Amino acid sequence: MNTTDENDQGVVFRKSLGHYTVHTNGREIDCALSSRLHKQSHQHTADPIAVGDQVRFLDTGQGSGIITEILTRRSSFSRPLPGQRVVEQVIAANVDQILPVFAAASPTPKWGLLDRYLVAAEAAGLPSQIIVTKMDLADNDSLESDLEIYRRIGYPIHLVCASTGEGLDDLNHTLSGRTSVLVGKSGVGKTSLMNAIQPELGLRIKAVSEGEVGKGRHTTSHLQMFELDFGGRLVDTPGIREFGLWNIHREELASHFREMAPYVGGCKFGLSCQHDHEPGCAIRKAVMDGQINPYRYQSYMRLQEEL
Repeated sequence: MNTTDENDQGVVFRKSLGHYTVHTNGREIDCALSSRLHKQSHQHTADPIAVGDQVRFLDTGQGSGIITEILTRRSSFSRPLPGQRVVEQVIAANVDQILPVFAAASPTPKWGLLDRYLVAAEAAGLPSQIIVTKMDLADNDSLESDLEIYRRIGYPIHLVCASTGEGLDDLNHTLSGRTSVLVGKSGVGKTSLMNAIQPELGLRIKAVSEGEVGKGRHTTSHLQMFELDFGGRLVDTPGIREFGLWNIHREELASHFREMAPYVGGCKFGLSCQHDHEPGCAIRKAVMDGQINPYRYQSYMRLQEEL
């Protein structure tokens, strides 16, 4: 036991209502924030600690500790705190990729929500891969038409079925050796998917998360990261019903739609162009020329109205 050295270091695997579980050297330490970090936490941040953070802590014994320092993050994935657009909520830190999860049916995919996840990931400099579950319920022609929009702009897509094992080998290869974040609404089959990826993992996730799901608006107050037996880490988020864009301004939104990015700056009015009704807009011309899908353009316009 070390009660004096503040240089113990670990990774936050779980957070819940001001309590943080830190993994270090094969142990789990239940930590609270130091008073100094509490004071440093300001009104623009919902919680200074995120799952995935590397931290230093003071071991106070009996499996408890106090977090004294948050080490520099190499990446983070954020959204505004629901109902408070000026407050950042970091969903996860030090991650490698974002994996939006949608069901082929029941519930019907909401592609506008997918665009939000993808834009947020692009803005954070993180790659995304799309997971579609419940392929046994798919209307293949309709689904394929929708997914082709995203394939054409370079997003990998994993079509999986937890009950048959379809697509799981490729998905596990994608997860191996990386820290990945699953995001998606309740009901898309994430628990079944987790059980298929690693037996009983989905049940563990359900047990620790069910108290936060179904309360109307997801707060990410309870998040957990898991080690995968075949290598890698997986952050599961309880079903997200609301996802705003954090720290993205109207004039830069188009640059986070990857098929629009090559045209940004090529408009008559340069970076001031909103790509709406302005003459000489390179992005609108690309839409008319078939280089940008009209649905994605309309999705861009809807998001722009929010910013």
